[in-house]
Amino acid sequence: MGKEIQLKPKANVSSYVHFLLNYRNKFKEQQPNTYVGFKEFSRKCSEKWRSISKHEKAKYEALAKLDKARYQEEMMNYVGKRKKRRKRDPQEPRRPPSSFLLFCQDHYAQLKRENPNWSVVQVAKATGKMWSTATDLEKHPYEQRVALLRAKYFEELELYRKQCNARKKYRMSARNRCRGKRVRQS
Repeated sequence: MGKEIQLKPKANVSSYVHFLLNYRNKFKEQQPNTYVGFKEFSRKCSEKWRSISKHEKAKYEALAKLDKARYQEEMMNYVGKRKKRRKRDPQEPRRPPSSFLLFCQDHYAQLKRENPNWSVVQVAKATGKMWSTATDLEKHPYEQRVALLRAKYFEELELYRKQCNARKKYRMSARNRCRGKRVRQS
């Protein structure tokens, strides 16, 4: 009669989660009236997981592989909504970076030279601290650059939108000409 609502397939779980579910069921059978807090139970499970043999872990890994195959097969047949990313027009102007990002660009090389073994995350944290401790006077040049970049961006965006509208009008008039209709020029 009506459309059937197709539910999204249940996600696959790891071998450790399969072990957890099995261990939980065994624990409930052995001690049905005992309550164990989540933290304590998790600790027991992780200790047990580390102590079991590779042969036993292989059983759970096989279950996880089967579950993954099931999930992938169900996703192939799933017709529900999937998010599609909007394709970005390469001619569309890009938004200007923030004053903080300009600050990061200026200080990244310096921090990397001073600390060559730092990861990108560590450098980012350091620049974040530098920015938060910087005074308004130190931030002012970056904010001025951002203001200039923003003004330029909005000019380019306005020009881009005008060009897009002109292209749309041209396409519409061309389509109508192909159909033999006359288009009023305004």
